[in-house]
Amino acid sequence: MKENVLLERLKNGLLNENPTFVLMLGMCPTLAVTTSIINGIGMGLSTTVVLVLSNLLISLFRKVIPDGVRIPAFIVIVASLVTVVQFLMQAYLNDLYASLGVYIPLIVVNCIILGRAESYASKNPVLPSIFDGLGMGLGFTFGLSCLGAIREILGAGQLFGIQILPLADRANGVAGFTPITIFIMAPGAFLVLAFLVALMGIVRKKMAAKGKPLKEPSGCMTGDCAGCGFSASCQGKSKDDKGGETA
Repeated sequence: MKENVLLERLKNGLLNENPTFVLMLGMCPTLAVTTSIINGIGMGLSTTVVLVLSNLLISLFRKVIPDGVRIPAFIVIVASLVTVVQFLMQAYLNDLYASLGVYIPLIVVNCIILGRAESYASKNPVLPSIFDGLGMGLGFTFGLSCLGAIREILGAGQLFGIQILPLADRANGVAGFTPITIFIMAPGAFLVLAFLVALMGIVRKKMAAKGKPLKEPSGCMTGDCAGCGFSASCQGKSKDDKGGETA
């Protein structure tokens, strides 16, 4: 397997089809748990582990899973992995487990995981599938970390739970930072996400102006099935990086 193909899968998840800022997938945990950077990293890395392992297993068994039951089979694989991750977090990272709460088991129905299983891992060899899951997971982690860091700083003046901006004490006439509490509430999550999505759009335009445009997301991951190059009866085939077909 060529190294550039593996690097392309990493770049795809981080930039070309970043789940948070480009594809806008997995919005429930993105908006709900990112009140701090620790929560964002924890949820992102948990999802990354499930993405990598599910892509690995689904790619391994892609030729023996009947097409008619592939979605239930994918869900069983993902649910088993999420259960293992949940138990490990409960045992060794109990504070983070308590903070993330119900959003850990909800990784099972995260559309990023099922989307990559259906659109890539079920149609491609093991190693590229692993790197595809890793790239998507790191892109998701990056997105949640950015959201969590901005919301934690503006909403509490903290980062990683450490007070980095001295707080104002009006009673004693001490000047300082006044936390903008809306940023650790639901409206703040939407505001920060909108800002970061707009920033990603600006970056993409500037790269295009410099002659280094990022690939536009295409295919069923974005709901544009016409963009994948096959009809609705593609029979589980996809185009490889050279434009050929792979089973």
